[in-house]
Amino acid sequence: MNTLTGKIFDIQSTEMISLIGIDVEGDIFSSIILEGKQGPMNYKANDRVNILFKETEVGLAKNLSGQISLRNRFGAKIQKIERSFILSKITLDYKGQLIRSIISTKSADEMRLKENDPVEWLVKSNEVSLSLSTK
Repeated sequence: MNTLTGKIFDIQSTEMISLIGIDVEGDIFSSIILEGKQGPMNYKANDRVNILFKETEVGLAKNLSGQISLRNRFGAKIQKIERSFILSKITLDYKGQLIRSIISTKSADEMRLKENDPVEWLVKSNEVSLSLSTK
């Protein structure tokens, strides 16, 4: 599980869903939380939260241009690649923190991924979970 820590700066709620904006070292992450009609009762502006998302939910892109619907899109550098026959685990350096992505080895090969390559990593807002941080 990938984990980053940030601060909530925006909460938009309607009916039973909330879009929460989290600042992580100047990058803006989005998380969609399904809640009751009162919105995300556990979270409020300025709360420090852990952002959690699975390695299998992290997509990678090289030379991506144009618009895309994924709100969480950030630059990183490939630190390590572990290939097996079907899957590859790609470890990224994102602002000094490690993010891991598990993609098909076929995709990694087609993208010609190698260590030190700059890439963008992406994760859908509805795949990002939050928990209050004790830090």
